[in-house]
Parts: sequence; structure tokens; C-alpha cells
Amino acid sequence: MTDKTTPRRTPARAATLAARAATRTANGVAADVKLNGRRPSTVRTAALTEPAPNGKAAPTKVAPAKKAVRTKVAPVKKAVRTKVAPTKVAPVKKAVPAKAAPAKKAGPARKPDIWDESVAGALSFLRRRLTGQYEVDEFGFDPELTETFVHPMLRLFYRYYFRIECSGVEHLPPTSSALIVANHSGTLPMDALMLTMAVHDETPLRRHLRLLGADLLFRVPILSEMARKAGSTLACNPDAERLLRNGEYVGVFPEGFKGIGKAYRDRYKLQRFGRGGFVSAALRTGTPIIPVSIVGAEEIYPIIGNVRPLAKITGLPYVPVTPLFPWFGPLGMLPLPSKWLIHFGEPIETAPYADDADDPIVVFNLADQVRETIQQTLHTMLERRPDPFV
Repeated sequence: MTDKTTPRRTPARAATLAARAATRTANGVAADVKLNGRRPSTVRTAALTEPAPNGKAAPTKVAPAKKAVRTKVAPVKKAVRTKVAPTKVAPVKKAVPAKAAPAKKAGPARKPDIWDESVAGALSFLRRRLTGQYEVDEFGFDPELTETFVHPMLRLFYRYYFRIECSGVEHLPPTSSALIVANHSGTLPMDALMLTMAVHDETPLRRHLRLLGADLLFRVPILSEMARKAGSTLACNPDAERLLRNGEYVGVFPEGFKGIGKAYRDRYKLQRFGRGGFVSAALRTGTPIIPVSIVGAEEIYPIIGNVRPLAKITGLPYVPVTPLFPWFGPLGMLPLPSKWLIHFGEPIETAPYADDADDPIVVFNLADQVRETIQQTLHTMLERRPDPFV
């Protein structure tokens, strides 16, 4: 008997439903998934196929399968093409080479402190003096002492006080010996000191001039020692020849006290050159003679008188009276700032007369030639210096 509430289903219909269920299972749909809150149709199908109580197979009641609800899928919108604005590419500028910053000029090197150098030099000099580490030649000449103390003081007079102009230095032999003969004047031997500075400062090798001094210079206790240290020696032929053979510059003033002590009215008039002993020394050693003319020394102590009685008592060659001495006392010993000129003349060769060193005529002629050369040069130089104090 068939349930009237259930619509009749044919076996073919049941088989179709079963096939669909199997297909769903194969496609991965689980059998226990709920459909709208109900059990799946397979359970109900199994219940309907249970055997009837009388043993007869009841007809299989297949529950009507609900139609699968189709999920409405929203239509895929077409991709809207976004209009991209064209990118403007800035034009590539040419690479400009970077200008290097101008290098700063290096500033002048820092000069060492003068005072520090002076103190260090003085301490070093004192140490050498105390320990005896300095050289003195056979005549007592001390080059270090001369260049450290004597020359700096004389250089102030040479450059700034007398404003000396020097010429003809190229006539001096650079490395060999020479006999330098000059005119003498000025009351005090300031011209001899300035001549030594001219030779030292104007020659490339900074050579020293070894002066030949009178006997009076070496009879004064302190003054003689100072003269020896500064390079002077006694004016005698043996010492002069020995110095010339050693390659030294030797300076001599043949006029002696007659030249240095003459009155101002006789200025720039050379006196007699004595016996010409300097010429014989040059002849024996084959040394050239360099005549030197000095203008300016006559005006530093213009002699207007001579106290002969006092000179005789004291043993001095003269006691000068000048416009300032003795009226102003020690201040009168300050020399007047005259303008000086020093000229080294062309050398007079002595080698051709080497065998006539003892011939008085040859010696006299050479001495007279030197004297005339210096005198003529003095006249020429005085024309170049019309005013002695300008």
C-alpha cells in the first residue's frame, strides 16, 4: 500500500537521483552537509528503502530532490582602463664639471722668534767659551768672537750711520790672498774698522781682513788684546808675509799716524808712504796689490788744532782739538755722520817683479804707483760726493 502523502516514484526516477547523489559525492560534496536546515536526501532514501514488516520489499520511496539553487554570481565588471597621464621626463642636463674651490695659498711660514734665537745663541756661545771649544789661530784671531760681538756693532755704523757705498769688490780675488792698501784719515782709525766690514759683508765668501797695526796699538793692555782677537797683528814684514802665504787678505795703511792725524785743511791729501815695506812683502809672496780709496773719514773728527805739549807728555802722536772735543767732554768723541764711499781699484800685479823684492828702486816705484792711483781715485770720488753730510 502506498502512502498517499508521498508522490509515487518510479524505479527509474530513484536511480537517477541516486546517480546524482553519487556524482555530487565524487565532486567533493560531503554527505552530511545540511541543505536549508534539513538532512540530505540520501538519509531519507535509506529510510524509505527499509523492508516492510511482512518481508515484502516495499516500493522505494524517493524523496523529491529539491532543485539546486543556483548562486547568482555577480557579473564580472570589465576592467576599466585607467588612462595614465603621460609622464613628462625632464631633459637630462649636461653634466657641468664641478669647479674645484681654489686652493688657499699657503700663508707665509711662521718666522721663528728672534728673541728665542738670540737667547739660545748666547747660551750656546757662553757654553763654548766656558768649555774652550773655539778656535784661535797663531796670531790670536778669534773668528767666532769677532762675528758675534765686533761685527754686529760695526755693522750699525757701516749701514745706517755712515751709509757706506762700496764699489769695485769684484777686483778682489775670491779665494787667494791680496794686499789691500788704503788711505788713512779721521783722527781715530774708524776707516780701518769700516774697511774690514766692507771686505766681510761685500765679498761672496764673507772673508776677513787682517789689519797690520802700529806698535802703539799693541802697547795698550786691553786694546791690544781686543785687536788681536779681531784679527789685527803687528805691522812687520814677517807677519805680513806669513799671512799672505796663508791666503789671507792683509790690510795696510802706509801713511800711518801722519795720515790719521793731519789737519782738516789737508784733507784727502795723501802723505808719504814711508819706506814701502808693504811692497816688498807683496813682491816676495807674489801677491797682487789692491789700491783702495776711502772718502768720508776726514769729516768725522775734523782736526782744527793739536795740543803738542800734552801729546809729548802722554807719549801720543797728537792730541786733537775738534769742533766738539774736548768742549763737550765724552760726547765730543761721537763721530759726525758723514757720507762714505769706498772703492776697490784694479789689482797691481807683482809677479813680474818677484826677483826684485830687495831692489829699493823697484819698491819705491811700485809704492809711488799705488799712492798716485789712490790719490787720483779720491779726486774722482769727491766729485761724486759734493756734500759730505748728504
